[in-house]
Amino acid sequence: MNAVTLREALVLRAGLYGLIRKFFAERKVLEVETPILSAAANTEPNIESFSTMFSGHMDAGTPERWLRTSAEFPLKRLLAAGVGDCYELGRVFRNGESGRRHNPEFTMLEWYRVGWDHLRLIEETVDLVRQALNLVARKSSLASTTYRELFLDTLGIDPFSASIDALRAPLRNVDINAESLQRDDWLDLLITHCIQPDFPADRITVVRDWPASQCALAKIRHDETPVAERFELYLGSHELANGYNELIDGEEQRARFENDNKRRRSRHQCELPLDENLLIALEHGMPKCAGVALGIERLLMCMTGSGDIRSQLAFDFARA
Repeated sequence: MNAVTLREALVLRAGLYGLIRKFFAERKVLEVETPILSAAANTEPNIESFSTMFSGHMDAGTPERWLRTSAEFPLKRLLAAGVGDCYELGRVFRNGESGRRHNPEFTMLEWYRVGWDHLRLIEETVDLVRQALNLVARKSSLASTTYRELFLDTLGIDPFSASIDALRAPLRNVDINAESLQRDDWLDLLITHCIQPDFPADRITVVRDWPASQCALAKIRHDETPVAERFELYLGSHELANGYNELIDGEEQRARFENDNKRRRSRHQCELPLDENLLIALEHGMPKCAGVALGIERLLMCMTGSGDIRSQLAFDFARA
């Protein structure tokens, strides 16, 4: 990456930050900062956290701390404290993820809207992405679909009822270690290998109503087939954002964290401490809200037409 290209990338990033802050200031959404080091970790089995040890006085609390994988938990604690609509634009960290689409240290924009559901938040997320594209004179179409419709339209498979063998069939020519893979793993592989790569480059694709088993921190809607009130937003083949109609039930959230650790144990991964501060906040009462997290480098990659996240970083992990 030569000096001119580096400067252009940094100028575009600065311009995007300015747009984001103006976007939320006009909507009276408060910018906040929350801790990067936490006494709790992300229990999600498919995400690995970095940890470090605090060497100071033990009155400061548990010495082992984790670098946040997102700002989600502390932002929700602020919502429970009555802060209202808020967002954070900051660095997050994920271990074991490095390459053309991943850097272990990256920037995430995360925001929450009190009293909204995920459907209303989809509209705002699309608006923000389109304003970002305007910075580079790019336009985009929009396609919105449900998870089930997406699989039926592209693969002719009902993801909620198809057998494992039917899910595996389109991946027969992909080199996959199938040992210990479960239904959701095959569904994820179908999206990443068979569906997502064919999304048109200048189209925003929104996929909502995910399997209840992939609810993460979203509410479950108990239709005939229960679904998670969750959406993912793609620009071209890049996944940009993941949003929820947020779960606000502390008891249910604890059960999901404990189930994460159960899955970790089954995979011979380390069991991780639950975020008790978040659970206390949920028990105290968090308002109904919707929230979304958006990867800044992924958005910049789409804005510049780059296929390599390293082109959007002043210094990638290998040169940090």
